[in-house]
Amino acid sequence: MNNTTSIQTAGFSRSRIISLAILAVIFIVLALLPVLMPASYWITRLSEYMRYSILAIAWVLFSGPTGYMSLATAAFYGLGFYMAAILNGPLPFVVVIVLSGFAAFLVAAAIGGLTLRLRGVYFCIFTFAVVLLLNQVVLEVERIVTHTRGRFVNQESVHVAYWAMLIVFALTIGVVMYIRRSRYGLALQSIGEMEEAAAHSGINIVRTKVLIFATSAVFMGMAGAIMATRRSYIDPGIAFDMQTSFLPVLMAMFGGMGNLVGPVLGAVGFTALSDKLVVSFPDLFMLIFGVFLIVAILFMPNGIIGVVMQFWRWVRGRISKRAAVPTEKGGRGASA
Repeated sequence: MNNTTSIQTAGFSRSRIISLAILAVIFIVLALLPVLMPASYWITRLSEYMRYSILAIAWVLFSGPTGYMSLATAAFYGLGFYMAAILNGPLPFVVVIVLSGFAAFLVAAAIGGLTLRLRGVYFCIFTFAVVLLLNQVVLEVERIVTHTRGRFVNQESVHVAYWAMLIVFALTIGVVMYIRRSRYGLALQSIGEMEEAAAHSGINIVRTKVLIFATSAVFMGMAGAIMATRRSYIDPGIAFDMQTSFLPVLMAMFGGMGNLVGPVLGAVGFTALSDKLVVSFPDLFMLIFGVFLIVAILFMPNGIIGVVMQFWRWVRGRISKRAAVPTEKGGRGASA
């Protein structure tokens, strides 16, 4: 048994090992950036890119293979915001992040148990209504119990928040990669292709959907807890911002949902583009942004990754045709 065979037997292909090595190098470089380049501007920008990458990847984990359009991202993200506002300071920051993820898991499991029997537009509307519901519940609790609106937050430094976001980013990618290669990943694909057939094949449809839906919410809650500590004050309007439900969906579609690179590219490109448009065209920002999104969805149905893969297939086809021409000529000469 040669080395390649032994690697395949262990479940790792050569290309996968190379991909993991490249990924490890990228994360090592990102971890060292605050030391090598302590300027807070770029550290803050990278934290923003990772924040949206986490939300987009977590959204794709469930909605990508199943086709269920969830708009509940802002609910779990906002829950993390308020967990940090209440607990950060009395509890260590690491504990707050973990508890925020756990709270998001419990809330998502409860929501999933109620809503994941719905399909199509009904599920989409219900998940969006959850965001509105939590927003109003928090508003009423603050009005009746605390007699205030919003809370002050015990802040963390730029670098601490950056490293925390990097760890959650790495954790998100690792868990999503594992789930996609596990039996749960195959079950989600089966559910997305034909749910009735998946149920008849022995898959517990409801349990699988609820578990993965709740797992995706963990990372959304953690990201919310980290970002809350970069603010001095939050209120329900900030925590449960409706854009947080829509932007990860658009980012995932913009980058492509076929693999994990797509949502990251979409998050980075989307954020950079919006920042550029806000600075250059503050009055026409939403108009230009909307037109750009419509064009991207119409002409890039598989996102940036789809365009790149299509171009790569075209290049390979051209190379193959050019390589085949001398062979054909040589073959004729030999037969003559």
